Amino acid sequence: MKKLTHPFTLATLALLLLFGAFAVWGLPYFFSPTPQANQANSTLGAQTYRATVTEILSEAPIDLGGTVQTYQRVKISVTQGEYAGIPFEMDYGRYRILPEGQTLQAGDDIFVLLQKRADGVLEAYFVDFVREKALLWLFGAFVAAILLMGGWKGARSLAALAFSLLVIIGYVIPHILSGEDPVRVSLIGSAILLGASLYLTYGWNWKTHASVLSMIFVLLLTGSLSSLFMTFARLTGSGSEEAMFLAQLSDVQINLRGLLLGGIIIGALGVLDDLVSTQASLIFELHQTDPRLGFAALFEKGMRVGRDHVAATVNTLVLAYAGSSLPMLLLFTRGSGNYAYLLNVEFVSEEIVRTLVGSLGLIAAVPLTTALAVGFALYAPSLPPAWRALLGSETGGGHSHHHG
Repeated sequence: MKKLTHPFTLATLALLLLFGAFAVWGLPYFFSPTPQANQANSTLGAQTYRATVTEILSEAPIDLGGTVQTYQRVKISVTQGEYAGIPFEMDYGRYRILPEGQTLQAGDDIFVLLQKRADGVLEAYFVDFVREKALLWLFGAFVAAILLMGGWKGARSLAALAFSLLVIIGYVIPHILSGEDPVRVSLIGSAILLGASLYLTYGWNWKTHASVLSMIFVLLLTGSLSSLFMTFARLTGSGSEEAMFLAQLSDVQINLRGLLLGGIIIGALGVLDDLVSTQASLIFELHQTDPRLGFAALFEKGMRVGRDHVAATVNTLVLAYAGSSLPMLLLFTRGSGNYAYLLNVEFVSEEIVRTLVGSLGLIAAVPLTTALAVGFALYAPSLPPAWRALLGSETGGGHSHHHG
């Protein structure tokens, strides 16, 4: 029987030790039961039921504070819960101003709120439209496009996406709700996400090793900068209404400042994934094109492209935050010149810190990833054959530019 080489023996022992440690300490931590939310506070959607519009009984114009819109009296049939199959009549457009053109049609699936009036009669009130069908069609188009464009690598990226959602829903959210430090939970979750997602998408190779190492360093840098400037700017994490509602509805004490920090860390993952993977791919492609390039020359060529990429990526990040914060920008416009005050309001300062710290992380990722990838490309081939085999192939079979 052939004797195992020294690197593989060490790697096997290390994996066995890690597996044993995870079985003893990791499994109870990741799958420990979290405190259940107080059912008295779990009111979101508690009295909401699905229903289908079966008939338009009448419709006429109505004036609500100077806004003329169509008022409808419709018949609905509840399709779920204890009132399934029971018909109701419902007013639509009588009590609130509707978006233009949003009228009900027979066959529409909607959500309704069922409440008893003072005389004991059960009344139905419109809540929202059921949008599952449209979302499923959109998701199907997304999956088809990924598979058509990416092939097997696209399928692996979808698996990585599913794993990312599993970690966020199954680990990050429950552990934060159980009262743990959101920063620690976010860092652990991010490390699991980036490691598993990158290796699942790109395989076990030198390019992925460089990407994962650089992302770990950049995430630590982003978290440190976020903590520093949140302390410097005296941010508490309570600038948004969602954070305040969460603090009021939760049974445990949630660190809102840590929650904001964790959100910044996780939010940086998606853009970092694209940036570091592309930069590492570029370095290995340049090295394969001209193996005579030394460290300085290869680093300089990689940085030329990296500077352009980081400029576009930072612009993308700023535009993404601007799009999600469009009401805040409108508030600036309505400020009538009092911009100094609006700039210091906490929810505005939070978005500024989030955007600028995320951009600093992206800027740091370019030279860091470039240097690590150059090191792998130039010096990994000089390792003993057993160590090279342990590290995998150079790029896993070709260049890839991934946008997550």
